[in-house]
Amino acid sequence: MPLVEYPVRKEVIGPDRAGQRVDNYLLGQLRGVPRSLVYRILRKGEVRINGGRVGPERRLAEGDEIRIPPVRVETAPVVTPSRELDVVRRLCGAVIYESPEMLVVNKPAGIAVHGGSGVDYGVIEALRSGRQDLRYLELAHRLDRETSGCLMIAKKRSALRSLHEQLRLKMVHKHYWALVHGRWPRSLTAVKEPLLRNELRSGERVVVTSPQGKPSWTDFRILREFGDCTLVEASPRTGRTHQIRVHCAFASHPIVADAKYGRREQDQLLGGCCPDRMFLHARSITFQDPAGSGEITAEAPLDGELEAVISRLERRSGTGADGQ
Repeated sequence: MPLVEYPVRKEVIGPDRAGQRVDNYLLGQLRGVPRSLVYRILRKGEVRINGGRVGPERRLAEGDEIRIPPVRVETAPVVTPSRELDVVRRLCGAVIYESPEMLVVNKPAGIAVHGGSGVDYGVIEALRSGRQDLRYLELAHRLDRETSGCLMIAKKRSALRSLHEQLRLKMVHKHYWALVHGRWPRSLTAVKEPLLRNELRSGERVVVTSPQGKPSWTDFRILREFGDCTLVEASPRTGRTHQIRVHCAFASHPIVADAKYGRREQDQLLGGCCPDRMFLHARSITFQDPAGSGEITAEAPLDGELEAVISRLERRSGTGADGQ
Protein backbone atom coordinates (compact mmCIF):
# COMPACT_ATOMS: atom_id res chain seq x y z
CA MET A 1 0.00 0.00 0.00
CA PRO A 2 1.21 3.58 -0.67
CA LEU A 3 2.64 5.59 2.19
CA VAL A 4 1.78 9.08 3.38
CA GLU A 5 4.78 10.65 5.10
CA TYR A 6 4.80 13.88 7.08
CA PRO A 7 8.30 15.01 8.13
CA VAL A 8 8.98 16.53 11.54
CA ARG A 9 8.28 20.24 11.52
CA LYS A 10 7.90 23.24 13.78
CA GLU A 11 5.38 26.00 13.25
CA VAL A 12 4.56 29.24 15.01
CA ILE A 13 0.85 29.76 15.72
CA GLY A 14 -0.66 32.85 14.11
CA PRO A 15 -3.73 34.82 15.24
CA ASP A 16 -6.16 32.76 13.13
CA ARG A 17 -5.22 29.58 15.04
CA ALA A 18 -5.20 31.09 18.53
CA GLY A 19 -7.73 29.40 20.79
CA GLN A 20 -8.00 26.21 18.71
CA ARG A 21 -7.60 22.86 20.48
CA VAL A 22 -4.34 21.16 19.62
CA ASP A 23 -6.07 17.90 18.59
CA ASN A 24 -8.26 19.73 16.07
CA TYR A 25 -5.21 21.61 14.79
CA LEU A 26 -3.32 18.36 14.23
CA LEU A 27 -6.26 16.70 12.48
CA GLY A 28 -6.29 19.59 10.02
CA GLN A 29 -2.52 19.49 9.48
CA LEU A 30 -2.16 15.70 9.19
CA ARG A 31 -4.81 15.00 6.55
CA GLY A 32 -5.35 11.31 5.92
CA VAL A 33 -3.83 10.31 9.26
CA PRO A 34 -6.29 8.30 11.41
CA ARG A 35 -7.67 10.08 14.47
CA SER A 36 -6.41 7.23 16.63
CA LEU A 37 -2.83 7.90 15.50
CA VAL A 38 -3.14 11.63 16.18
CA TYR A 39 -4.28 10.93 19.75
CA ARG A 40 -1.55 8.32 20.16
CA ILE A 41 1.26 10.77 19.38
CA LEU A 42 -0.33 13.21 21.81
CA ARG A 43 -0.50 10.58 24.57
CA LYS A 44 3.15 9.59 23.98
CA GLY A 45 4.26 13.21 24.34
CA GLU A 46 5.60 13.47 20.80
CA VAL A 47 3.75 16.72 20.19
CA ARG A 48 5.44 19.62 21.98
CA ILE A 49 4.36 23.21 22.47
CA ASN A 50 7.12 25.60 23.53
CA GLY A 51 9.16 22.51 24.39
CA GLY A 52 6.59 20.93 26.71
CA ARG A 53 4.23 17.96 26.43
CA VAL A 54 0.54 18.75 25.95
CA GLY A 55 -2.78 16.97 26.06
CA PRO A 56 -5.43 17.02 23.31
CA GLU A 57 -7.52 19.66 25.09
CA ARG A 58 -4.70 22.24 25.21
CA ARG A 59 -5.69 25.42 23.37
CA LEU A 60 -3.16 27.15 21.18
CA ALA A 61 -2.05 30.73 21.79
CA GLU A 62 -0.66 33.19 19.29
CA GLY A 63 3.12 32.88 19.21
CA ASP A 64 3.20 29.27 20.46
CA GLU A 65 5.80 27.09 18.76
CA ILE A 66 4.41 23.64 18.07
CA ARG A 67 6.54 20.65 17.16
CA ILE A 68 4.74 18.07 15.03
CA PRO A 69 6.60 14.73 15.00
CA PRO A 70 7.23 12.73 11.83
CA VAL A 71 4.22 10.61 10.89
CA ARG A 72 4.23 7.75 8.43
CA VAL A 73 1.03 5.89 7.66
CA GLU A 74 -0.03 3.35 5.07
CA THR A 75 -3.06 4.29 3.02
CA ALA A 76 -5.14 1.84 1.07
CA PRO A 77 -5.44 2.64 -2.64
CA VAL A 78 -9.18 2.08 -2.35
CA VAL A 79 -11.55 4.95 -3.08
CA THR A 80 -13.30 6.43 -0.04
CA PRO A 81 -16.15 4.12 1.05
CA SER A 82 -19.46 4.88 -0.65
CA ARG A 83 -21.12 6.04 2.59
CA GLU A 84 -18.40 8.63 3.14
CA LEU A 85 -18.45 9.72 -0.50
CA ASP A 86 -22.21 10.18 -0.25
CA VAL A 87 -21.82 12.36 2.86
CA VAL A 88 -19.12 14.44 1.12
CA ARG A 89 -21.30 15.00 -1.94
CA ARG A 90 -24.34 15.91 0.10
CA LEU A 91 -22.48 18.35 2.35
CA CYS A 92 -20.55 20.07 -0.43
CA GLY A 93 -23.84 20.50 -2.32
CA ALA A 94 -25.65 21.83 0.75
CA VAL A 95 -23.81 25.15 1.14
CA ILE A 96 -26.46 27.90 1.28
CA TYR A 97 -24.18 30.83 2.18
CA GLU A 98 -20.44 31.34 1.82
CA SER A 99 -18.02 34.19 2.33
CA PRO A 100 -14.22 34.32 2.74
CA GLU A 101 -14.75 34.04 6.52
CA MET A 102 -17.43 31.36 6.90
CA LEU A 103 -20.10 29.22 5.35
CA VAL A 104 -23.58 27.97 6.29
CA VAL A 105 -24.72 24.51 5.23
CA ASN A 106 -28.18 22.98 5.17
CA LYS A 107 -27.14 19.94 7.22
CA PRO A 108 -29.05 16.79 6.27
CA ALA A 109 -30.67 14.79 9.05
CA GLY A 110 -28.76 11.70 10.14
CA ILE A 111 -25.31 13.25 9.78
CA ALA A 112 -23.46 14.13 12.98
CA VAL A 113 -21.65 17.47 13.14
CA HIS A 114 -18.42 15.72 14.17
CA GLY A 115 -17.06 12.20 13.89
CA GLY A 116 -16.47 10.26 17.10
CA SER A 117 -18.71 8.63 19.72
CA GLY A 118 -19.49 5.79 17.33
CA VAL A 119 -19.88 8.10 14.31
CA ASP A 120 -17.13 7.65 11.71
CA TYR A 121 -17.87 10.58 9.46
CA GLY A 122 -19.40 13.93 10.32
CA VAL A 123 -19.96 17.35 8.77
CA ILE A 124 -16.47 18.65 9.52
CA GLU A 125 -14.72 15.50 8.24
CA ALA A 126 -16.82 15.54 5.06
CA LEU A 127 -16.16 19.21 4.33
CA ARG A 128 -12.44 18.82 5.01
CA SER A 129 -12.40 15.96 2.52
CA GLY A 130 -14.53 17.65 -0.13
CA ARG A 131 -13.17 21.18 0.26
CA GLN A 132 -9.43 20.66 0.45
CA ASP A 133 -8.95 24.29 -0.57
CA LEU A 134 -10.02 25.25 2.96
CA ARG A 135 -7.25 24.83 5.52
CA TYR A 136 -9.38 25.83 8.51
CA LEU A 137 -12.90 24.60 9.26
CA GLU A 138 -14.48 24.71 12.71
CA LEU A 139 -18.05 24.50 13.96
CA ALA A 140 -19.48 27.74 15.32
CA HIS A 141 -22.33 25.85 17.03
CA ARG A 142 -24.00 22.44 16.90
CA LEU A 143 -27.14 20.67 15.74
CA ASP A 144 -28.39 17.30 16.92
CA ARG A 145 -27.63 14.47 14.53
CA GLU A 146 -31.37 14.02 13.87
CA THR A 147 -31.95 17.73 13.20
CA SER A 148 -31.54 19.20 9.73
CA GLY A 149 -30.97 22.78 8.65
CA CYS A 150 -28.72 25.81 9.11
CA LEU A 151 -25.28 25.12 10.56
CA MET A 152 -22.57 27.82 10.71
CA ILE A 153 -18.94 26.86 10.08
CA ALA A 154 -15.97 29.22 10.37
CA LYS A 155 -13.22 29.29 7.74
CA LYS A 156 -10.99 31.52 9.86
CA ARG A 157 -10.18 31.61 13.55
CA SER A 158 -11.14 35.30 13.67
CA ALA A 159 -14.58 34.43 12.26
CA LEU A 160 -15.02 31.69 14.86
CA ARG A 161 -14.27 34.15 17.65
CA SER A 162 -16.75 36.64 16.18
CA LEU A 163 -19.54 34.06 15.85
CA HIS A 164 -18.92 32.71 19.37
CA GLU A 165 -19.11 36.25 20.74
CA GLN A 166 -22.37 36.87 18.87
CA LEU A 167 -23.81 33.65 20.29
CA ARG A 168 -22.70 34.62 23.79
CA LEU A 169 -24.32 38.05 23.47
CA LYS A 170 -27.50 36.49 21.97
CA MET A 171 -27.01 38.38 18.71
CA VAL A 172 -27.63 35.25 16.62
CA HIS A 173 -31.30 34.53 15.91
CA LYS A 174 -32.33 30.98 15.05
CA HIS A 175 -35.74 29.85 13.83
CA TYR A 176 -36.69 26.17 13.68
CA TRP A 177 -39.70 24.48 12.13
CA ALA A 178 -41.15 21.60 14.14
CA LEU A 179 -44.15 19.40 13.49
CA VAL A 180 -45.75 18.61 16.85
CA HIS A 181 -48.59 16.38 17.91
CA GLY A 182 -51.97 17.93 18.74
CA ARG A 183 -53.27 21.46 18.35
CA TRP A 184 -50.74 23.91 19.74
CA PRO A 185 -52.62 26.47 21.93
CA ARG A 186 -52.61 29.96 20.39
CA SER A 187 -52.09 31.38 23.88
CA LEU A 188 -48.85 29.42 24.35
CA THR A 189 -46.24 31.73 22.84
CA ALA A 190 -43.28 30.79 25.04
CA VAL A 191 -41.96 27.98 27.26
CA LYS A 192 -39.47 29.06 29.93
CA GLU A 193 -38.86 25.86 31.89
CA PRO A 194 -35.27 25.43 33.21
CA LEU A 195 -33.47 22.40 31.80
CA LEU A 196 -31.19 19.90 33.53
CA ARG A 197 -28.98 17.30 31.84
CA ASN A 198 -29.12 13.81 33.38
CA GLU A 199 -27.33 10.57 32.63
CA LEU A 200 -29.22 7.28 32.89
CA ARG A 201 -27.69 4.05 34.21
CA SER A 202 -27.38 2.90 30.61
CA GLY A 203 -25.13 5.90 29.93
CA GLU A 204 -27.74 7.62 27.77
CA ARG A 205 -27.97 11.37 28.31
CA VAL A 206 -31.38 12.96 28.63
CA VAL A 207 -32.58 16.46 29.44
CA VAL A 208 -35.44 17.12 31.86
CA THR A 209 -37.28 20.17 33.14
CA SER A 210 -36.17 20.91 36.70
CA PRO A 211 -36.00 23.88 39.09
CA GLN A 212 -32.31 22.93 39.51
CA GLY A 213 -31.70 23.29 35.76
CA LYS A 214 -30.34 26.17 33.72
CA PRO A 215 -32.68 29.00 32.64
CA SER A 216 -34.16 28.22 29.23
CA TRP A 217 -36.56 30.09 26.96
CA THR A 218 -38.16 29.14 23.64
CA ASP A 219 -40.66 31.31 21.75
CA PHE A 220 -43.32 29.57 19.65
CA ARG A 221 -45.50 30.66 16.74
CA ILE A 222 -48.10 28.60 14.86
CA LEU A 223 -47.39 28.23 11.14
CA ARG A 224 -49.92 25.60 9.98
CA GLU A 225 -52.63 23.47 11.59
CA PHE A 226 -53.46 19.97 10.35
CA GLY A 227 -56.12 18.76 12.79
CA ASP A 228 -54.13 16.33 14.93
CA CYS A 229 -50.75 18.04 14.54
CA THR A 230 -49.34 21.55 14.16
CA LEU A 231 -46.37 23.03 12.32
CA VAL A 232 -44.79 25.57 14.66
CA GLU A 233 -41.86 27.94 14.49
CA ALA A 234 -39.62 27.58 17.55
CA SER A 235 -37.15 30.37 18.30
CA PRO A 236 -34.79 29.60 21.19
CA ARG A 237 -33.49 32.54 23.20
CA THR A 238 -31.10 30.24 25.05
CA GLY A 239 -29.03 27.39 23.63
CA ARG A 240 -29.51 24.38 25.90
CA THR A 241 -29.07 20.80 24.77
CA HIS A 242 -32.30 19.38 23.26
CA GLN A 243 -34.08 22.59 24.34
CA ILE A 244 -36.82 22.72 21.69
CA ARG A 245 -37.50 19.00 21.92
CA VAL A 246 -37.89 19.05 25.71
CA HIS A 247 -39.95 22.26 25.76
CA CYS A 248 -42.34 20.79 23.18
CA ALA A 249 -42.69 17.60 25.22
CA PHE A 250 -43.23 19.66 28.40
CA ALA A 251 -46.08 21.49 26.65
CA SER A 252 -47.66 18.04 25.93
CA HIS A 253 -47.02 18.54 22.20
CA PRO A 254 -43.93 16.42 21.47
CA ILE A 255 -42.21 16.63 18.11
CA VAL A 256 -43.36 14.06 15.58
CA ALA A 257 -40.99 11.06 15.32
CA ASP A 258 -38.79 12.21 18.22
CA ALA A 259 -37.56 8.85 19.49
CA LYS A 260 -36.14 10.25 22.74
CA TYR A 261 -38.81 12.69 23.96
CA GLY A 262 -41.81 11.83 21.77
CA ARG A 263 -44.65 9.37 21.99
CA ARG A 264 -44.49 6.37 19.72
CA GLU A 265 -48.20 5.64 19.98
CA GLN A 266 -48.99 9.12 18.65
CA ASP A 267 -46.53 8.67 15.80
CA GLN A 268 -48.25 5.41 14.85
CA LEU A 269 -51.62 7.16 14.64
CA LEU A 270 -50.25 9.38 11.87
CA GLY A 271 -49.65 6.31 9.69
CA GLY A 272 -48.18 7.29 6.34
CA CYS A 273 -47.97 10.92 7.40
CA CYS A 274 -45.25 10.13 9.95
CA PRO A 275 -41.71 10.70 8.64
CA ASP A 276 -38.90 8.22 9.23
CA ARG A 277 -36.94 10.97 11.03
CA MET A 278 -37.71 13.60 13.64
CA PHE A 279 -39.48 16.61 12.14
CA LEU A 280 -37.20 19.36 13.45
CA HIS A 281 -35.48 21.67 10.98
CA ALA A 282 -33.29 24.74 11.54
CA ARG A 283 -35.10 26.89 8.97
CA SER A 284 -33.11 30.13 9.22
CA ILE A 285 -30.28 31.84 11.07
CA THR A 286 -29.46 35.55 11.28
CA PHE A 287 -26.06 36.89 12.35
CA GLN A 288 -23.60 39.71 11.75
CA ASP A 289 -21.04 39.10 9.01
CA PRO A 290 -17.70 38.52 10.82
CA ALA A 291 -16.05 40.78 8.22
CA GLY A 292 -18.33 43.64 9.23
CA SER A 293 -20.47 43.99 6.10
CA GLY A 294 -23.77 43.87 7.98
CA GLU A 295 -26.54 41.45 8.90
CA ILE A 296 -26.87 38.13 7.10
CA THR A 297 -29.85 35.78 7.06
CA ALA A 298 -29.41 32.27 5.67
CA GLU A 299 -32.47 30.12 4.98
CA ALA A 300 -32.54 26.35 4.54
CA PRO A 301 -35.47 24.80 2.63
CA LEU A 302 -37.10 21.63 3.93
CA ASP A 303 -35.79 18.43 2.42
CA GLY A 304 -37.93 16.26 0.17
CA GLU A 305 -39.06 13.93 2.96
CA LEU A 306 -40.39 16.70 5.18
CA GLU A 307 -42.02 18.48 2.21
CA ALA A 308 -43.78 15.21 1.35
CA VAL A 309 -45.04 14.92 4.95
CA ILE A 310 -46.57 18.41 4.73
CA SER A 311 -48.23 17.56 1.41
CA ARG A 312 -49.73 14.35 2.80
CA LEU A 313 -51.04 16.17 5.87
CA GLU A 314 -52.62 18.84 3.67
CA ARG A 315 -54.40 16.21 1.59
CA ARG A 316 -55.57 14.30 4.65
CA SER A 317 -56.83 17.33 6.59
CA GLY A 318 -58.04 19.34 3.61
CA THR A 319 -55.98 22.40 4.62
CA GLY A 320 -54.55 24.84 2.08
CA ALA A 321 -51.49 27.03 2.08
CA ASP A 322 -53.10 29.36 4.60
CA GLY A 323 -53.38 26.53 7.10
CA GLN A 324 -57.16 26.94 7.50
